[in-house]
Amino acid sequence: MSTLGIPAPVRRWRDAVLPQSRALPAERSAPATLRVRSVTKTFHGAGGLVTALDDVSVEVQPGEFVCLVGPSGCGKSTLLNLIAGLDHPSQGQLMLGGQAIERPGADRVVMFQEPALFPWLNVRDNVAFGLTLSGMRRAQRYARAEQYLELVGLGQFGRAWVHELSGGMKGRVALARALVLDPRVLLMDEPFAALDAQTRDRLLLELQRIWLETGKTIVFVTHNVREAAVLANRVLVFSARPGRIKAEIHIDVPRPRELKSPEMLAAANRISAELESEVTISEEQEMATATARNFASHGLLWRL
Repeated sequence: MSTLGIPAPVRRWRDAVLPQSRALPAERSAPATLRVRSVTKTFHGAGGLVTALDDVSVEVQPGEFVCLVGPSGCGKSTLLNLIAGLDHPSQGQLMLGGQAIERPGADRVVMFQEPALFPWLNVRDNVAFGLTLSGMRRAQRYARAEQYLELVGLGQFGRAWVHELSGGMKGRVALARALVLDPRVLLMDEPFAALDAQTRDRLLLELQRIWLETGKTIVFVTHNVREAAVLANRVLVFSARPGRIKAEIHIDVPRPRELKSPEMLAAANRISAELESEVTISEEQEMATATARNFASHGLLWRL
């Protein structure tokens, strides 16, 4: 498929989903344990080698809802990209169902911060798009798309165009498009970050309902401790860079959960307490990096 004229968020979604979407959903949706074993990820930055993740190990059981929380730059999204197969670890191994993760696949579907919908397709065709390479007949694709649009509360909007949707509706379409592929693991990278507070709160309730109905394994990246508390069975708190798992917090509260309930506020406070010192360290790191860049820039101008 040509990349000409395709927005970058759409290309990211396509590259994360389509390479192995020829497999039928039933062939890739069997429950499987996700294992991250001693994973380290380094990359070359402007100031030299940067360690984004350092010796991270975690196991996610089938049907778990796990949230990754940490300060900016701690490697949360880096880990999500590694699980998706969009990048490779410098050390360590990632496995799903006993198979090494080496490339993107439709058994691991990513929801990015941007909905990444195709503006030239209507809602139903957007949801059905990932099924086109599976060999599924059009009528079956449309039936599955309509099923998942009903699941996310948009059953009446299949023929609507993307530009006619609100931000919250676009997020629901993106969720339906991910779920229609019936992946083993749904990877969500701050999908509600750009939404207003009221829309986000409604979607948090909806996502809980959908998770209960589908039983999907979900790994969810967020900066919002209240969001993590209300969604997760288990919250993994990351340290400042280099990212390590500092704490593991289990949230044993019945669903549906309300953001303002005493139990959720207590859980959010526990997460915040673990995060506080890491946020301070992260801010100091950012300040030091900015200062170094400033000195380097002034030094270059002085030499000129």
